[in-house]
Amino acid sequence: MKKLLIAGFTAAIMGLGAITFAAPGTAAPQSSHIAGQIMIKFRDNGAAAGVLHQHGLSEGTGIGSTGAHLITVPAGKELQLIDALSQNPAVEYAEPDQLVSAASADQYFDRQYALQNTGQSFTNTAGTLVVAGGVADADVDAVEAWNVTSGSGIRVAVLDSGVTNDNDDITPKVVARANFSNGESGQDNYGHGTHVAGIVAATANNTIGVAGVCPGCTILDGKVLNDSGVGSSSGLANGINWAVSNGAQVINMSLGVRASRTLETAVNNAWSKGVVLVGAAGNGGNETKIYPGAYPNVIAVAATDNTDAKASFSTYGASWVDVAAPGVNVYSTFPKHTFVLGTQNNRSFGYDVGNGTSMSSPIVAATAALAWSSHPGATNTSVRANIESSADPISGTGTYWAHGRVNADRAVR
Repeated sequence: MKKLLIAGFTAAIMGLGAITFAAPGTAAPQSSHIAGQIMIKFRDNGAAAGVLHQHGLSEGTGIGSTGAHLITVPAGKELQLIDALSQNPAVEYAEPDQLVSAASADQYFDRQYALQNTGQSFTNTAGTLVVAGGVADADVDAVEAWNVTSGSGIRVAVLDSGVTNDNDDITPKVVARANFSNGESGQDNYGHGTHVAGIVAATANNTIGVAGVCPGCTILDGKVLNDSGVGSSSGLANGINWAVSNGAQVINMSLGVRASRTLETAVNNAWSKGVVLVGAAGNGGNETKIYPGAYPNVIAVAATDNTDAKASFSTYGASWVDVAAPGVNVYSTFPKHTFVLGTQNNRSFGYDVGNGTSMSSPIVAATAALAWSSHPGATNTSVRANIESSADPISGTGTYWAHGRVNADRAVR
């Protein structure tokens, strides 16, 4: 019986390596305005073209009925041009085009840079700074995708250490449970599965906690890792079969094991039944393949940080890793009772950050669910193609991963 281990949080066997928690960075303070554009209103519209020409600019488009215009400017020159234009008597005002954040009712949403990154700094639940700034829009554009769909009606199977039964942000999203491990049924005493499930489908705008990438999705909780975070390839294969039988359209596997013909058969059977399968690439910081992520019918996911750089721990290799997604200091749900990862890492109960390709994989699984929801007549082949072709070609694309960092908004269009 082959043992399998999670692909996030802890030291792992089979080339997964150890996770190092990301230290606070030294990025520049966040910018509050959109790069490459400003807003300007003229007292004398007849002078507009001449004034703008003096600064090498062209007339822009009108902004509704405000009388102001949106002007394209060289990135990084916004404030300098605003200052110069404001001194011209023909200009009523010139100002930045400010970033606007979604008005979410979830108390920790501002810590979820993976969904919407404005370059924000944030702390963990204990109040320790874990992210000191980032790069605006180094995210998966989940908030924009929600203007198209929230993923309602899509079932995502989380094959992991279980989903807790005591966190109101994720527990009600579980519609079926099964246990393929020797751990406690109906509970997550390790913590990993609850964190992964919250990344997928935590309830949005309910005044508590966080929002999942696919907040309309429901969860099939297939417990394949026991209360120490260990399981078997046979248990995982059984979990895949159970997920397919219970209507999963997407299966997430944030774990790793050596190659197994039985496991590959289970994966291929699920694919032949029309399911999208997503797996973590691992945390070895090298190019060593882990499974099931490395099977051709699984989307293998590497990890990036809040600057769109490859996470130092992430396994990589464009020959088999398909896409990337945020996996550093990803904020999500945890159990509200004592659990192993909480004890090991002094985590507060309920919510906190996690690091690993284990966190990246469910972001992609949730994106797949959104794409299923938004494309009538979609197939697993078309959903996978949507995810890969719509990914943002960030640095490392073609070297560390084949297609780029996923973009949920582009995937649902």
